[in-house]
Amino acid sequence: MVRIFKNAWFGRFARKENIDDSLLCEAVQRAIKGQIDAHLGGCVIKQRVARAGQGKSRGYRTIILFREGDKAFFVYGFAKGEKANISRNETEQFKKMASNVLGLSNTQLQELVAKGHFEEVKTDAQEIQE
Repeated sequence: MVRIFKNAWFGRFARKENIDDSLLCEAVQRAIKGQIDAHLGGCVIKQRVARAGQGKSRGYRTIILFREGDKAFFVYGFAKGEKANISRNETEQFKKMASNVLGLSNTQLQELVAKGHFEEVKTDAQEIQE
C-alpha cells in the first residue's frame, strides 16, 4: 500500500480550497494505475485534482513526489486559472526535494510528521491498491 502525505504548505492550500483527502487518494490511485497527467522526471509528477462539483478540467494541478509502491507526497498545488504551469526552476527544485523526501527513513518521516512538517492522509485501505 502506498502511504500518502501532504506537506504543511499543501495542507493549508487544501483546506483553503476545500480539497478533500479522498480527492488526493483518487489522484494517487490514478498514478498507481499509470494514469499520470505529466511526468516531470526525478520522481515528480503533476496530477489534476477535481474542484468540488466542477471536475478535473476546472480543478487544480498538484505536484506529487511519487515513488511507485512506496510513498506519495503532495507538495504544491495551484488552480489552472491562476497559473499556466510551473517554471523549469520550480521543476528542478521539486526534483531535489523528491530526492531528499523520498529518501527519508520511516523514523525520520515520523519525526517530521510529529513536528507538523508533513501530515499523513487518511486513506481507506480499499481505496489505495497496487
